[in-house]
Amino acid sequence: MAGRTWDESDVRVRANKRGSRPRTKQRPSHEDAVVARVVAVDRGRYTCVVDEDGPAARTVTCVRAKELRRQPIVPGDLVGVVGDVSGAADTLARIVRIEPRATVLRRSADDTDPVERVIVANADRLVLVLASASPTPRTGFVDRGLVAAWDAGITPVVCMTKSDLADPTEFLSYVQDLDVLTVATERATERGQRPEAGRHEESLAISEESLARLRELLDGHISVFLGPSGVGKSTLVNALTGSERATGGVNDVTGRGRHTSSSALALTVPGTSPGTWVVDTPGIRSLGLAHVPEENLLDAFTDLVPATADCPRGCLHMESSPGCALDAWVQRPEASPAAPQRLESLRRLLAASRGQTQGGASEKRLGQAIT
Repeated sequence: MAGRTWDESDVRVRANKRGSRPRTKQRPSHEDAVVARVVAVDRGRYTCVVDEDGPAARTVTCVRAKELRRQPIVPGDLVGVVGDVSGAADTLARIVRIEPRATVLRRSADDTDPVERVIVANADRLVLVLASASPTPRTGFVDRGLVAAWDAGITPVVCMTKSDLADPTEFLSYVQDLDVLTVATERATERGQRPEAGRHEESLAISEESLARLRELLDGHISVFLGPSGVGKSTLVNALTGSERATGGVNDVTGRGRHTSSSALALTVPGTSPGTWVVDTPGIRSLGLAHVPEENLLDAFTDLVPATADCPRGCLHMESSPGCALDAWVQRPEASPAAPQRLESLRRLLAASRGQTQGGASEKRLGQAIT
């Protein structure tokens, strides 16, 4: 019997369970990618602006490439985009890379949480928004905000809203000896006049004089607005940009603002120089600084740093630290009236970074509430 003749048609190859093509670590360079700015993030969809300062500026909806899965993409990011970047309805492009960031503003849930959350990228001004009244402003939030700003290399600005309800001068004296820009805004009502019963305080218009002062500070910059709920961040953003972000009043029982904004959003400011953006962020209850090294905490208190030259080697700068020169420094006649309070705030932050209270007791949730 003659033997059978075999050929390639008789070969049976089992299909690859993971796909028919062999995987490779090589990725396309995407040299044709268009640079765009991320302005909003919503459940896996990224709203980006292409040619932001040009005549063909347009909004494009994007998804992220698979290789960027673990990298956070936030408002302010400059990204490389491929695909349909026409901005037409029902089109989708793809983010293939994140351009190098000039600055990154971060926070943690509290002072012990090792997970840092990126708030915004490439901002050069951090506007700490507080209300002169309703809700009551807190110096602790200012100190935490200054630490976060200087650690990120961002210029801080303290903005006091609702100055028609209370004079912010006394509160702003807390930072008068620091290298901090300040501005106060008021609503278009007579000084001291209260909102009508049942009317949201935030629904009152900001005066044109206040907006002019604020535009001058923001012109040519990418500014992120950060503050507790109810202080009027979204109201300011609406007045500056003409947008319609949701706003709300303050709870009469708790004295806290109502949470309205759910995500960060970057917007351009009409009537200003190209490249002027403001980023509205959701109101925060805490501004954790777990990501900030201890030496950077001290460096942010620029009015107290010179005194540490007279401290003994290895000084922890706490109230119980023997020979700490900070106590005598803040009592000098030429020291700022806010110096003792600033020292107390510094020591709270140093204790929190070490997982302790000033008395040495362990505390797990330090930094959870803004004080």
